Amino acid sequence: MKPLAGLRILEFDGLGPVTFAGMVLADMGADVLRLSRSATAGAPVFAEVGGEVLHRGRAAVPVNLKDTADHARVLTLIDSADALIEGFRPGVMERLGLGPEACAGRNPRLVYGRITGWGQTGPMASEVGHDINYIALSGALHAMGRADQPPAPPLNLIGDYAGGAMMLVTGVLAALVEARTTGKGRAVDAAMTDGSALLTSLFHALRARGLWSDARGTNLLDGGAPFYRCYACRDGRFVAVGALEPRFYAALIAGLGLTPDSAPQYETAGWSALHDRFAAIFASQDRDHWAARFAGTDACVTPVLSLEEAPSHPHNVARGTFVGSAVVQPAPAPRFADVPALPTPQPEPLSLDQALSRWS
Repeated sequence: MKPLAGLRILEFDGLGPVTFAGMVLADMGADVLRLSRSATAGAPVFAEVGGEVLHRGRAAVPVNLKDTADHARVLTLIDSADALIEGFRPGVMERLGLGPEACAGRNPRLVYGRITGWGQTGPMASEVGHDINYIALSGALHAMGRADQPPAPPLNLIGDYAGGAMMLVTGVLAALVEARTTGKGRAVDAAMTDGSALLTSLFHALRARGLWSDARGTNLLDGGAPFYRCYACRDGRFVAVGALEPRFYAALIAGLGLTPDSAPQYETAGWSALHDRFAAIFASQDRDHWAARFAGTDACVTPVLSLEEAPSHPHNVARGTFVGSAVVQPAPAPRFADVPALPTPQPEPLSLDQALSRWS
């Protein structure tokens, strides 16, 4: 049995982080009902980008929240829910009569999870934005990319998913533990600016000790160090090098055919020249040559795999990191003992009446 089996969660459908959070909670066994916008509300039921991957494990329940009958049925579902998650702009749920206070009046033990870019309060709370804007304001984006280029967006992993969805999941689960003890739920305000700022804690600690510079591409973990970065290979593909510790660096140097005296690790004044030497050596062979050369060593050198390649790597195959054939997708994570790491397919949609019957 999965660890969240028996937990009832209402997901008010949206793009990005709330969808990902709903997937993670469903992967862990929660009974999640995804309230999607009905065709009568102005959008087709399955028009969202998540498809069968991000929408796996929970049924869509089409609703029109402006319809009084649908609205009343949603309130009845809230009465039976353990948690609710939503990602609308501040004030939207309150205007619909579905804000935290209204819901708590009906169901005092309800945990109300909210995710936005800027948070529920603050001078920018009502402004629009996307992942790139939130991580720009938190300071995270500035540290990413080459020294001579503008900051490089890390896909939408840092704001939407790590700083947003996973913080929402963490907060909701913490509040559910409290609610089971006290019988009283609470609202969880997950802001992507807050979450992505929290993810930079290490770099604030290093900066306070004079060990991190705001000059991008000059630090230990931002590509400034020649032993912690990616290199192009002869075939146009890449390897990732993460030889931070001296003994790992020694294995890297040996694999490249160099001697320790010719390539001192922490003489930062020589990092630029050392990078050029490493780059020339890696460019002399194909990526898979280097992958084979360093396999089984302590050099911390791995091939940079594409989204297409990653599911076929022997390690990922052995662990079942990816599943599916027609649609390949990441398996649920983390793993739990005695629980197969397999996603539940996306069920057929339910009507509101069917959803009510299921939770009655």
